[in-house]
Amino acid sequence: MNRRDLLKGAGLGAVAAAAGITPAMAAEGEKMEINMVSTWPKDFPGLGTGAQRFAERLTAMTAGRMSVKYFAAGERVKAFDSFDEVASGNAQIYHGAEYYWKGKHPGFAYFTSVPFGLTYTEMNAWIRFGGGQELWDKLGAEFGVKGLMCGNTGVQMGGWFRKEIDSADAFKGLKMRMPGLGGDVLAKMGASPVSLPGGQIYENLVSGAIDATEWVGPWNDQIMKFFEAAKYYYYPGMHEPGAMLAIGMNKKWWDALSDADKLIVEAAASMENDVMMAEYNAKNGEALAKLVNDNGVELREFNDDVYDAFGEASEEVFADVVKHSPLAKEIHESFAEARKNIGGWAKISDQAYVAQRNRVLGL
Repeated sequence: MNRRDLLKGAGLGAVAAAAGITPAMAAEGEKMEINMVSTWPKDFPGLGTGAQRFAERLTAMTAGRMSVKYFAAGERVKAFDSFDEVASGNAQIYHGAEYYWKGKHPGFAYFTSVPFGLTYTEMNAWIRFGGGQELWDKLGAEFGVKGLMCGNTGVQMGGWFRKEIDSADAFKGLKMRMPGLGGDVLAKMGASPVSLPGGQIYENLVSGAIDATEWVGPWNDQIMKFFEAAKYYYYPGMHEPGAMLAIGMNKKWWDALSDADKLIVEAAASMENDVMMAEYNAKNGEALAKLVNDNGVELREFNDDVYDAFGEASEEVFADVVKHSPLAKEIHESFAEARKNIGGWAKISDQAYVAQRNRVLGL
């Protein structure tokens, strides 16, 4: 090798190192070792197992060429440190809920779910064809990450309460676990929202450190045994009508992938986005029956007074969000337009059909 080639190679190596890319990673077709961190407990049904499925699927789809080593919350970093671990380049991928990062920028909340937001099908439409992915990319680029849809839990329950919630005043002084903009809505109503990772909710509810909690839905909530500490189970949740989960990747690492490898990652993530939602829909109904019939849970629906108060408070929260920055305003306006147009179609398609089907069949 002559001096010019040596210097050229050294220069490329320096660029790769600066981008957090190993020579093996940068070379087309070479095996790459990928560290993936998560916000979920090990083997936690749905959320955790879905993240693990993605890691296993990406490895299998490339016959081990892209070898993903998965770390559950606490195994490499704490749950809420996953974002920084990936943004810094210490790991390549995280799996979590983007609203956990709203303290960095409120726009991240829109890429999980926001109060009075989008359902699973509406979210997919906005992200893929309504400009959502482009705005997500624009936001992520400010922090050195690239996000993709990688799971959804659907419409979530309103939460577990020790006392009946018969009016909006019942939230005053209530300490409730609720992250994202939903927690900001509760604060507007006089509650004290608390953000806790999943693995810490039960102990805080049992000890009385919090008075109420939301988590996901019947399947996950039964496994968490929240009914041992709170018997009133309210629906529907205004805070997460279609909670999308995501992978976040170090942007320099992502940018260095070949176009073919990017498509493989996208395909693996898209498949989990579909599979996770199907799993929740398949298992929530049976789990709800067990909660009510076997665990003595009292299922309650939020009344109109409570929901009207949710709506008023959510508009105050959105008004705060759009003041944050031009990008926050741009994201909110795009979301609101999608909610109007895509939601308007859903009203006369899915919603109208299901209402009539259930009326005729007595469901």
